[in-house]
Amino acid sequence: MKYVVDTSVLVDGRISQMLERGEFEDGSIVIIPEAAIAELEAQANRGKLTGIQGLEEIARVRELCRTKGISLLFLGERPNPEQIRLARTGEIDAMIRKVAEEEDATLITSDRVQYTVALAKGIKAVYVRQERIKPEDTIIMGFFTDDTVSVHLREGVKPYAKKGKIGNLEFEEIGDKPITLHDLQEIAHEILEAARQDEDSTIEIEREGVTVVQLRELRIAIAERPFSDRMEITAVRPVVKLSIEDYNISEELKMRFVEKQRGILIAGPPGAGKSTFAASVANYLMDKGYIVKTMESPRDLMVRDEITQYAPLEGDMKLTADILLLVRPDYTIYDEVRKASDFQVFADMRLAGVGMIGVTHANKAIDAIQRMIGRVELGVIPQVVDTVVFINAGRVERVYELRFTVKVPHGMFETDLARPVIEVVDFESKEVEYEIYTYGEQVVVMPVKMDAEKREKVKKRVEKVVSSYVSNYEVDVLSDNRAVVKLPPDEIPSFLGKKGRRIKKIEDMLKIGIDVQPMEEKVPVRVDESKKHWILHVDGLEGRRVSVYAGNEYLFTASVGRKGVIKVRKDREAGKTIKTALEKGEKIYVRY
Repeated sequence: MKYVVDTSVLVDGRISQMLERGEFEDGSIVIIPEAAIAELEAQANRGKLTGIQGLEEIARVRELCRTKGISLLFLGERPNPEQIRLARTGEIDAMIRKVAEEEDATLITSDRVQYTVALAKGIKAVYVRQERIKPEDTIIMGFFTDDTVSVHLREGVKPYAKKGKIGNLEFEEIGDKPITLHDLQEIAHEILEAARQDEDSTIEIEREGVTVVQLRELRIAIAERPFSDRMEITAVRPVVKLSIEDYNISEELKMRFVEKQRGILIAGPPGAGKSTFAASVANYLMDKGYIVKTMESPRDLMVRDEITQYAPLEGDMKLTADILLLVRPDYTIYDEVRKASDFQVFADMRLAGVGMIGVTHANKAIDAIQRMIGRVELGVIPQVVDTVVFINAGRVERVYELRFTVKVPHGMFETDLARPVIEVVDFESKEVEYEIYTYGEQVVVMPVKMDAEKREKVKKRVEKVVSSYVSNYEVDVLSDNRAVVKLPPDEIPSFLGKKGRRIKKIEDMLKIGIDVQPMEEKVPVRVDESKKHWILHVDGLEGRRVSVYAGNEYLFTASVGRKGVIKVRKDREAGKTIKTALEKGEKIYVRY
């Protein structure tokens, strides 16, 4: 009997298994087509594991045939480079079938299409089913415990793992013996086979010397020579799957996500929990009735099944964006935004009207904005990104909003120096922390936040002048050259003066810009307590957005429910602040 083996069973290692089990009768002839060898060689030269595995299988088959007295032949034409390039279209498979047909041999394959075509052409064929490898039964899964975040396997080194919680991780040994190259190749082969067979797993990236696999919730990077000096396998998984309620964020920030389609950057250092937060936002938006899609490479966000996760189309996110614009989602989660092309795609989709949430690496919240400078035109940055959420150690550490205005920049005083300025404002305190503008040929990112002592000095100076004109006022200093003065609405006209002459005089005297705003109404509230919530009764303001204060301290902004109440969870920061204020005897009230 003559048997022709194709590329699929060589990669699977099935022929050596069949030889070891004695499934070939004495006197059989095993034929390996030159086309299969050429395809595996080309894959190996590109650094693909499948090519290396297939060539190693040929060496095993040769040795087993020698010991068992079975003939091994290499027949057929060697394909040219163009035929190898067209391997995916079936060109190599056709050459392998031709060898089987000419030799009147039985084709052995684990490729369903190859088997079907062979039968259609009258070629004898045997379909060998692939052995089912479940992801949960793979060796790599065995390294993970409940508290394991990542596993690191490197040739010649003992296996290591990171364990613990985000912000408190420890790097520790998880094995006594160094991992050998053969061990790593076996683990890698198992990972690839499990990913091919499992419908919830994919091989995301295959490049020369590196393969990235999404095996269920595990993101696995397999690196080999020449890309890395030694073979290594790194597997990472999310420790927890959180909802947006698990984060200590205000109702005002939640409303910012859903009140209109926005441009949001989620930033933070590697491993800070950015993608986990992005997934929680995606699920939250879906709950609120928005159509949400993702753009990922690899696709590892732990989102609901209703959310479609898109990879780079033909390796290009620009093509993915073109399709998404036809699909018309309300929000798109872009994970990760790193290269200039990523920022350009993000900006194009945002300016086309799609709500965009991007995940990017940054050590500080302001760094996320600075990464856009030079990649997106400065004047459109606030239209592309209006909110930056900085994540550190699994929690929301800082939130910025971006505003676009024309003004005299911080530290300048001459009115003819006015120019377009992007203000970076702290979302909670509403204080301007940075200004971004052009100065000559340079883009300047200027810190403007004041220290408490200097702020108090400026506030007293403004209050001294304002008090000579009105008796009821509130002063809020934003920077050393800008302040907000709040007055009762009926006193604003006289304070401004005819044609604004009085306010201009005051500004010239103080050398500071003043924004005059009507004073908000102040309404005391009754606070009740339930098992899990503080219940704030705000009668008469149903459906209104109000700011909640404890004494003079701003707590948060929220919407009053239809029953005239605001519920605040006790285990949230705002709930703890309310408890502290009540213990101190401070009054809780709202402004609107």
